Amino acid sequence: MDEPREPQAMSEAQSMSVESINVDIYDQIYHLRGTDPAYIQQLAHSVDAKMRAVSAQGGTVDSLRVAVLAALNIADELATLRQRYDTLAGTISQSQTSMRSRAGSLSGMLDEVLEDRKVG
Repeated sequence: MDEPREPQAMSEAQSMSVESINVDIYDQIYHLRGTDPAYIQQLAHSVDAKMRAVSAQGGTVDSLRVAVLAALNIADELATLRQRYDTLAGTISQSQTSMRSRAGSLSGMLDEVLEDRKVG
């Protein structure tokens, strides 16, 4: 007779339930699935807003053209944010290196002062 086994823990992916959600983007209904319907709705709203802004600026009614132009705008925003992130990450890295160097110098100075007090 086999020993009873403990139930296996569910992985994080298995424990998250996938839900269906309908979103309206540029007057089209899309049936999507995901684990966070509110987030999906937020993304759909952003895409819809971008498409409507592109359409209003260009006056085009071709939804494919509007979608491509909106995608290019979103890609531009993403590239700009990535560049800003990389710049900030580089600045932080340089600051950390500078602080470590300064901390090392101060630690050396403190060691010297303490050593002088022991001797004197």
